[in-house]
Amino acid sequence: MSALPLTFTIGGDLKVNRFGFGAMRITGKGIWGPPQDKAESIKVLQKAVELGVDFIDTADSYGPNVSEELIAEALSPYKKGLVIATKGGFMRSGPDKWTVNVKPDHLRKALEGSLERLKVDTIDLYQLHRTDDSIVSETMEFLQGAQENGLIKNIGLSEVTVEQIKTAQKYVKVVSVQNKYSVDYRKWESVLDYTQEQKMAFIPWYPMNAGNLAAFNELKKVAEDIGATPHQVALSWLMHRSENILLIPGTSKVNHLEENMQTLKIHLSADQLRGLDEIGKETIS
Repeated sequence: MSALPLTFTIGGDLKVNRFGFGAMRITGKGIWGPPQDKAESIKVLQKAVELGVDFIDTADSYGPNVSEELIAEALSPYKKGLVIATKGGFMRSGPDKWTVNVKPDHLRKALEGSLERLKVDTIDLYQLHRTDDSIVSETMEFLQGAQENGLIKNIGLSEVTVEQIKTAQKYVKVVSVQNKYSVDYRKWESVLDYTQEQKMAFIPWYPMNAGNLAAFNELKKVAEDIGATPHQVALSWLMHRSENILLIPGTSKVNHLEENMQTLKIHLSADQLRGLDEIGKETIS
């Protein structure tokens, strides 16, 4: 088996390590308010970069605002080559409460807030957190304008179909797609295939579909064979699944971060990969 590529270039010019960090879990319970242990969240961010992470994914809605503020506090001024990707398109009214709003007036405030909180002049990768087909032209024209004005370098989408990506491409160059995807949740297989074809990054969230006991048992078997954890196996499968996949596992604990990073040392055989491929085939749309 050829060596697994460990980097990917977003948009043709942002070369990053494929193992990144998702900064949602460094906030409070329900992704609301400050973390229970702020010092630990700061350490997690700093340790991630120390261990080689150069792609951090966040959003204005994580907290809201808290995740972006912690990233700036922990890492600004940013190390050269560190890519901070953020998102806009949700309003928050309380713990675990999310309301889509991709109207230009909301996105303008969200983008301006993200720039200020992250202490940057340009967002390297700005992702539309959700879409609203009823106002797609207004939304995409806003992002197009923000990019032309230098506030956004690259544009990505989240939780979209192939058709929604194609519609967005009529307005802007889409460089990444962030959809729920895992070894046992393969609904968006067609989207992954399209991003491969289009040379876009595919950023899966929720890398192990919680509650799927049958899938967990299969992951556990492989994990026991190679001396790893089921979560590490699930992450490794994603790394092997496609060279355009960027991982963003998140955590609020340094020890869990270090455990996640050990995934890079895992080798899955061709037989193990074939067996894992079978787990989620029934979920492919």
